[in-house]
Amino acid sequence: MAFVQTPKSRRLALLFAATDVAVLGLVLHFFVPGDISSLITDALFTGLVYLLLALALPAARKMWVALAAFGISAFIEVAQLTGVPAQLAVSFPPSRLVFGTTFSALDLVAYAVGAAVVWMADAALSQRAAQWRAAQPE
Repeated sequence: MAFVQTPKSRRLALLFAATDVAVLGLVLHFFVPGDISSLITDALFTGLVYLLLALALPAARKMWVALAAFGISAFIEVAQLTGVPAQLAVSFPPSRLVFGTTFSALDLVAYAVGAAVVWMADAALSQRAAQWRAAQPE
């Protein structure tokens, strides 16, 4: 049986996906060392931002949600050049998970990849659900 996507089921799917992405990102961050793991975690972070934005703004176009997710991630990365996130991490260590502490241009590439992948996945799944709905007798 195929999945029928209604507005309620889409929001529920987005919520479950956001939870899964958050857990996977935390597991990678804390238990898998290395630069590749860090880049995957950065891409997952942008995917999480996309999912949360899509959950909060269900009528928004997917492309704009992806661009906004990348923009938010890039803004946070560039803000690391100010030193404010590093100071915040000293006074409140969990903030390091959200704001980071050190700028890396390579992270911007990971954010772009994360936004593109989640956008394409969301578009493909939404299209498949729409095709299934259209094929159903009324």
